[in-house]
Amino acid sequence: MKDILGGLLMLVLVFGGGYCTGKHYEQEAQQAEVDRLNTEARAKEKALADAVTTTANALRVSNEKAKMATKQRDAAIDSGAYKLRVPVKTSCAVPAATDPTAPAGDSGGAPSAELDPAFGKALFELTDEGNRAIEKLNACIDLYNQALESQKGIK
Repeated sequence: MKDILGGLLMLVLVFGGGYCTGKHYEQEAQQAEVDRLNTEARAKEKALADAVTTTANALRVSNEKAKMATKQRDAAIDSGAYKLRVPVKTSCAVPAATDPTAPAGDSGGAPSAELDPAFGKALFELTDEGNRAIEKLNACIDLYNQALESQKGIK
């Protein structure tokens, strides 16, 4: 009976020791897997952060160029070098311009009206604001698509 109890006790100790050792090895394996996945996730986060920074810098440069072009255009409007004209409908026929000093870019005698410079600048500012909004939206869409592509492998 003593041998049976001793054998049973030995069996329980071996099983318990094996169980604890196996549990320890499994915890180490799971921790290694978690560390590997965390490293992958940090690399993807860094790539996305770099993409955001690159896109933001490109958008900033584009906006600065647009501001410079706007300043140059506004200065040309103020100096009179850039005249804003729109075609108009008339109820009577207007003879074609026969002035030889007319600029080459003249509309060829088609009736037109010159816009007030302040109104022209306001009109340009409105279109510039729309362009900036579209460029911002396109940058956001590009970043979203990059993030989506980089996350497709994670599931």
